[in-house]
Amino acid sequence: MADNNRSAPVLSLSAMGKDYAAPVLDDVSLVLNAGEVLALTGENGAGKSTLSKIVCGLVQPTRGQMLLDGKPFAPTSRRDAERLGVRMVMQELGLVTTLSVAENLLLDRLPNKTGWIRRGKLHELAAQQLAKIGMQNIDPATPVARLGIGQQQMVEIARNLQDDTRVLVLDEPTAMLTPRETAHLFEQIDLLKARGVAIVYVSHRLEELQRIADRVAVLRDGRLVDVRAMAGVRESELVQRMVGRAVHEHEGRDRRVAGPVLLSARGIGRAQAVRDVDIDLRAGEVMGLAGLVGSGRTELVRLLFGADRADRGEISLYENGQPTQHARKGWRSPMQAIRAGIGLVTEDRKSQGLLLPQSIRVNATLSDLGAISHAGWLQRAKERGIAQRLVELLRVRSRSIEQPVATLSGGNQQKVVFARWLHRECKVLLLDEPTRGVDVGARADLYAELDRMTDAGKALLMVSSDLRELMAMCDRIGVMSAGRLVAVFERGAWTEQSLLAAAFSDATGRAASPPTVSPVSDPTPVTADTP
Repeated sequence: MADNNRSAPVLSLSAMGKDYAAPVLDDVSLVLNAGEVLALTGENGAGKSTLSKIVCGLVQPTRGQMLLDGKPFAPTSRRDAERLGVRMVMQELGLVTTLSVAENLLLDRLPNKTGWIRRGKLHELAAQQLAKIGMQNIDPATPVARLGIGQQQMVEIARNLQDDTRVLVLDEPTAMLTPRETAHLFEQIDLLKARGVAIVYVSHRLEELQRIADRVAVLRDGRLVDVRAMAGVRESELVQRMVGRAVHEHEGRDRRVAGPVLLSARGIGRAQAVRDVDIDLRAGEVMGLAGLVGSGRTELVRLLFGADRADRGEISLYENGQPTQHARKGWRSPMQAIRAGIGLVTEDRKSQGLLLPQSIRVNATLSDLGAISHAGWLQRAKERGIAQRLVELLRVRSRSIEQPVATLSGGNQQKVVFARWLHRECKVLLLDEPTRGVDVGARADLYAELDRMTDAGKALLMVSSDLRELMAMCDRIGVMSAGRLVAVFERGAWTEQSLLAAAFSDATGRAASPPTVSPVSDPTPVTADTP
């Protein structure tokens, strides 16, 4: 598209509103120009996803009008919007996991001859789509179910990078991506801008907006409170407009004083996904786990929780420095790990962490029914009292504790997952991408709760693709590469560059040589299996 058309309005929104039991979006007017990136930000529940879904035909507005290239635009379905070149990469993945990567990428335009799919052509076209985002190492024939959540996110992005795209909405596109994958995505966004594509970029990662956005629009409580050029805008200004209050920063914090080892794993492994990892989790500290997608971070956490069975190694638990439980080849099941005092915040809260149709009350107290029952009967008053206390402690934004979790925003759903493990009073909490899709206000609330847990002597292991988050919150950061724990850095001994170098080292065949690596202690092993 010619440069003189790049600033022409592509999409205009006028007085858009959406009501459910109450207004969730009210009087929002915006103009999106060709060849620009408009960042859309705000707290969870501010209306970002609702507005995005209206634009893409997934939700019907209660009021307002839209124009696409100056013509009335009122899509009644996602397919309607896509026919006109309006596409959306959703935070909740829309892939068919039983189909291959290639079939997902080209599901609406499968190459065929007399009704038979041309597999060779299908895989050729899919490989071209994957190469656009730097994922040429993925075999197009691979079933999507075999991919990690970050790789699935990249497939979802590739699926929507079509030549006929006029408007592209990206909802938290980098929430599960590594820095390298994020860089590939940003390169594609630059190319789309040069073609005159208008892009709405929904994100809570404010540091990304300076790199990618031309303008920023801020929503709060369903209303548009600010639209301005991105150049020169400070993160603190955006945060203030988003949440209306000061948010505590953790940058530059001192290292917590670590207590005794609570959990020790030695030689834990599962095939080639996790290869003979030694790791210790100590009372009163947060250990981070960094690495590229596919490095084995999530797989290690699942082994430590018993969600997957290890085929070698052992896990031991300690109390006051003394061994209390031991499991050869890891836990037999998550229930055994939970009874031992271990909790897990999964990377995919919707499919693995929550009972979406059930209420906040049910989800928050599910981890310890014994605490809210007597002689096999649930004590409803006690259950409601505990759920209400947890909702208030974590500042879950909801109508009541009876509200179905499916109707909450992503950040508030994540708080309910946290509430479950606070109710259980677990000694060791494993956190896999705990702030994925969570806004700065909700993130600050969750960080404050993690601080309270470490103050109470809990041991935390945090997996995150956001190195800034790990460097802000953790006392030690381990780096995974090709299934191995290749380095463990102490606070003050790491830099973003050294963490990335360690993450890439084994993956490229070079030996890892980080500047400062802390020794891994070796508690006295236990010989008796956990009954």
